[in-house]
Amino acid sequence: MCLAIPALIVEKKGSWAKANVGGIVREISLELIDRPADVGDYVLLHAGFAIHKLEKEDAEETLRLMREVFG
Repeated sequence: MCLAIPALIVEKKGSWAKANVGGIVREISLELIDRPADVGDYVLLHAGFAIHKLEKEDAEETLRLMREVFG
């Protein structure tokens, strides 16, 4: 089973970005994303690659549910 998690883009340079994932900022690739994303956008992150741009409400709901399940 694979898991993709919501991440907030906080900085962007070309096809690379820095994203906040649960308070940890990490470098991610935007090479595989399905539509353009910019600073302030949420993306689904899997294995260091953004694979889908999320609406803010959907990302926040997913994060809330993950905190509820995983504590």
